[in-house]
This record gives sequence, structure tokens and C-alpha cells, in this order.
Amino acid sequence: MGAGGKPIGVIGTGYVGLVTAAGFADLGCDVYCVDIDETKIERLERGEVPIYEPGLDSLIARNRERLHFSTRLEDAAAGARLLFVCVGTPPTHAGDADLSAVYAVVRAVPPSSEHALVMKSTVPCGTGKTLKRVLGEQGKGSLGYVSCPEFLKEGSAINDFMHPDRVVIGDDGHPAGEEVAALYEPLGAPIVRTDIASAEMIKLAANAFLATKISFINEIANVCEELDANVLDVAVGIGLDDRIGPQFLQAGIGYGGSCFTKDVSALKLLAANSGYHFQLLSSVIEVNELQKRRVVAKLQRHLGDLAGRRIALLGLAFKPNTDDMRGASSLVLASRLEAEGAIVRSYDPVAEAEAIKVMPQLACAHSSLEAVEGADAVVLVTEWPEFLGLDWRRVAEAMSGTVVIDGRNALDPDVVRAAGLVYEGIGRA
Repeated sequence: MGAGGKPIGVIGTGYVGLVTAAGFADLGCDVYCVDIDETKIERLERGEVPIYEPGLDSLIARNRERLHFSTRLEDAAAGARLLFVCVGTPPTHAGDADLSAVYAVVRAVPPSSEHALVMKSTVPCGTGKTLKRVLGEQGKGSLGYVSCPEFLKEGSAINDFMHPDRVVIGDDGHPAGEEVAALYEPLGAPIVRTDIASAEMIKLAANAFLATKISFINEIANVCEELDANVLDVAVGIGLDDRIGPQFLQAGIGYGGSCFTKDVSALKLLAANSGYHFQLLSSVIEVNELQKRRVVAKLQRHLGDLAGRRIALLGLAFKPNTDDMRGASSLVLASRLEAEGAIVRSYDPVAEAEAIKVMPQLACAHSSLEAVEGADAVVLVTEWPEFLGLDWRRVAEAMSGTVVIDGRNALDPDVVRAAGLVYEGIGRA
């Protein structure tokens, strides 16, 4: 079912922007995409997709005639009434969201009573109110403003766009709110209509709650290790309670990615700036940071002093099916191991190039077996399918040592041990 062919603009061509653009194009819309990165726009015009997201390249290729790319916001404004803002809002050193790209859009958008900004970027609660005031001060008060936070998961973003579990739309009664709702109506998802501030808070609260579940099960895993219980069985037992549910109860080395890491810190700081100490989120963040470092302690327990020890990291991206390195546990783990004097070599089937941008000194191999060759220990960091299907006897032959730390509880301990290796997971007795 099409979206009526209504043209839209998408400002920012990162994960959220490109998926949003390709999704609406597939629904029948002409989409005018804008980005200040000339190289990225040139690549997109050639049909190259600058990010790794399963299915995105074919979706863009299928809808190429409806997708238009430019570095000029004026081109999008000329072709579309609704301008979806999908620019990055990375964390600052203080932990809150850097809104400089959002304000750049506000400055650049022309005055108009015919256009509306639709905020897909994750912003602190209260941002919409501030932006509307700024627009008024700039003589652009007639512009519409809608908050429509994204809930896309990297690695499954196309499916998440096409089959959302809800669409949240916050507005102040401007007609643009109805227009955004009409765009999403063909997807058949529940549409939550609310005010702007509540829509902003829904996004932050959702991510903070999911991060809390992850830190909770990791704490349970740590206690399981002390009491000879198995966190996998515990997770199944509590997840069958429909008040809890099984999702996000996978113990491991902590959450990563751009969303959880940034949004939990941003919500904590937002509360503090409002005079409230969000103690629970402080603990969620602390548990997550300590969880990454527990892997180092596990290695030290098996190997002793790590100076000169060769450690292989299997996986770099924060999760499978993405090349995103933002908030990746591998970065903290590699840094801590190198600080202990260990020699670290890694392999990731997709994220190597992005990882080297963040950590140029990282030594990367061209295959799993090359990474583990001569290693004293192997750590599974990202549960890519190819790692789950490894021939562990060949791994054992390539290694110098015998230690395997399963940082995602994704391997079969019996298979690893049958190869003559020492297996240790997270919270598995």
C-alpha cells in the first residue's frame, strides 16, 4: 500500500536518515535527501550506500527514481513540505546530547508557513520547546514542528521501519502532525499521539528501560558465577513471566551502540539539570562499564599477568549486522588489554574500517583463524554468525593457549571444550 506519493525531505543521510528515506520511497513517496557531506552525497548519487545495513542497498536501488540527493537544504524545501530531521546528536564530554547539527538545520531552514520540521533525531526532553522559541526569534515562527522519534535497531532497521511496533507523534495541534500520521498510516502500526515533550521523553525512557534490563541481567550473571547458578536458565525462567518478557535478558559484556550509551547518560543529566538525581540510571551506567572490565579480570585469572600475552578479539562492532562502532565494548576491552601490556589482534567481518577510524593502532586480521593464530586466549566480543559456526578444533590448533571467553554466551560450551579448550562464559556455572 502506498503513502499517496506525498514528497518528503530528509535532512541527514546516516543510519536513521537513509533508512527513513528508503522506507518512504518504497511506500511511494518522492524523497529529497540532504547532507552537508559532499562525498557522501556523491557516493549516493552513484548508487553507493556509505553504511552497512542489511537490505538497505537493495531497497535504495529498487527505489532509485524516487530518491533525490543534494547538499542544499533549499532543494528539499522546494520539493517537499515535511522536512524530517535525521542529523546526529552525539554525546558531549559532559554526557548530554550535542545539538549543534540540529541548530544548524534550524538556522538553515527558510522562513515558511508551508513547511514543518519533523524531528527524528533523538533530542533531550524540552528541545522542541526551545527550538520553537528559537525559530520564533529568527522570524520563522510559522514553521510547523513535530516530534517523531525513531525506534530503528541497527541490523534490522528496514524491518523495523516497515513493521514498527508503534509510531510516536508529538505536536502542538499544527496540521503537520496529521500529515505525519497519514504518512505512517499504511504501515498499520499503533500511532501514539501526544504533546512534543512527552514524545521526546518516550524515546529516552524506552532506551533507558532496555538498558536497565541489560544491566540487571548482567548483575544477576555476576551473582550466578559466585553461586554456581546458570544465568541462561535464570533468564528463561524469569522471561516467561509476561510482566518481564524474554527480550534484553541476554547476559554479556554490556550494552553498546549510539543509542543506549548516549540516551541513558543524556536522561540522567537531563534529570540532574532539572534538580532530580536519577540514582537508578547511575547504577545502570556503572554496571555496564564494570561489565566490560570483568573480561580483563577473567583473563587475568586464567593467564596471570597479561603483559606480553596475545589476546584475540572476535568481533568489533557493538552488535552483529552493523559496522557501527559507537559505544562498542570492543574499544574499551582493547584499550584495557593494551594498558595491561597485552598484544591484541582482532577480526570483524564488516566493521574493521570503522574500528580503525576510532582506534588507529588496532591490529586487525583478515580472518578468524588468522586472528587466533598464536593467541593465548580468545574473546568472543560480537556474536557474528560466522563465529558461531567456527571449527573449534582448528581454532585450538592455531592457538598457543587454550582459554576462550564467550562474552556473549553465544557458543556451545561442550563443542568448545571438546576441542580441548577452556571455556568460560558470562554467568554460566
